[in-house]
Amino acid sequence: MVGFLNSPRSLFAAAWAVAVLLAPVGAQARGPESIADVAERVIDAVVNISTSQTVDARGGAMPQVPPGTPFEEFFEEFFKNRRGQQGETPNRTPRRVSSLGSGFIIDAEGIVVTNNHVISDADEVHVILNDGSRLKAEVIGRDQKTDLALLRVKPEKPLKAVRFGDSDRLRLGEWVVAIGNPFSLGGTVTAGIVSARNRDINSGPYDNYIQTDAAINRGNSGGPLFNLDGEVVGINTAIISPSGGSIGIGFAVPSKTAVAVIDQLRNFGETRRGWLGVKIQPVTEDIAEALSIKPARGTLIAGVDDKGPAKTAGIETGDVVLKFDGKDVKDARDLQRIVADTPVGKDVEVVVVRKGKEERKTVKIGRLEDGEKQAALQPKKDAAPPEKSVVQKSLGLQLSNLTDTLRQRYKIKDTVKGVVITGVDANSAAADKRLSAGDVIVEIAQEAVSTPDEMQKKIDALKKQGRKSALFLVANAEGELRFIALALQ
Repeated sequence: MVGFLNSPRSLFAAAWAVAVLLAPVGAQARGPESIADVAERVIDAVVNISTSQTVDARGGAMPQVPPGTPFEEFFEEFFKNRRGQQGETPNRTPRRVSSLGSGFIIDAEGIVVTNNHVISDADEVHVILNDGSRLKAEVIGRDQKTDLALLRVKPEKPLKAVRFGDSDRLRLGEWVVAIGNPFSLGGTVTAGIVSARNRDINSGPYDNYIQTDAAINRGNSGGPLFNLDGEVVGINTAIISPSGGSIGIGFAVPSKTAVAVIDQLRNFGETRRGWLGVKIQPVTEDIAEALSIKPARGTLIAGVDDKGPAKTAGIETGDVVLKFDGKDVKDARDLQRIVADTPVGKDVEVVVVRKGKEERKTVKIGRLEDGEKQAALQPKKDAAPPEKSVVQKSLGLQLSNLTDTLRQRYKIKDTVKGVVITGVDANSAAADKRLSAGDVIVEIAQEAVSTPDEMQKKIDALKKQGRKSALFLVANAEGELRFIALALQ
């Protein structure tokens, strides 16, 4: 279970008991003596983040907890028991709920970094310095996609600040130091090693976490992960734990990712990410074979936004992106990060493979946030004209023309065009690829199909060419596209 780390103060005793029971062996191991020097040098720059919010306490409601966190079930049971002991109190007035997290100062004038989920629902935010001073904070900006937030306080004198290091230079096994506020125990120092890099824990589109076995617990969220030079190389964000305490698997946003986001929040109060206007998916081995790309590499374009920069540049569905702005594209996540980090308005060269040949396109990068607003306002198009229903067997698929009746049965959007699947043989390769009734085949071998007869003729032609597999572009009822390679023989 992956969970975020800020913890309500009212559960301190229970959380502390869990932390003691689950203290990992790796965190107890003796590290290099320089850890003490690092801790002494930087600890005054690490702060506690105290938040409070008003909640509807009718019936003894429990504090708001991010869904999926390790203590979610514990919180629910705890407050149910309390209600059972105290009895239900109807029409109770709203009450204040507090929680704690961590953060660190990056500017002596009072700029503080933390996690977005630490302050996301707060009515008030305070920064508590290492000497106990308490300062009211304002939110400069926040970013949900990387779970980062930037705060400002107004101190009476300059504060101790720390600088960012280069997370790309971290090596596996290198010692790192985490400092934060676990279970409300402010100024806690733990040490461990870098266990892995570029971890994807499915928390957002730009996941590339540093994994560490330094003891990280609830309340460490937003705290810094230091190298032995006292530089911040990560921001502690999440843990994997069956019960909420550290078992030596923690995750930190790398500084390379954080710095770009923080600079934008500081300058604009919001992010300004690059936008290509495409949907993408990985190039698997079978898809690579169907497209004659050896070895499998790059990112497959599964859809192109009609109003996006890629459309204007001539990038098409079915293209495989190999290079973007001079950088090799290894996989889909790679392209997401490269595009996001590209300045808005920049003209970049994109190298794609289309039908076996490399082509170069020049695209002017748009702004992701503008693209998201456009998508939210996109109007529905008129319905397609009715078509004659035809059913036949092919590749373990039962197929039909896409009629109004079938659109209604499978709730298929009017914008989706192609051949609808009405049945799938449970023992077929199509079933293994999770095709199901209601999916719509849009293209075969990068050519549009509109009837089962067209589809069959295309498959017969591919077989005559000696092709062992074909690439299918498939849409679900909502119009979301994906590529699937199916064997023809």
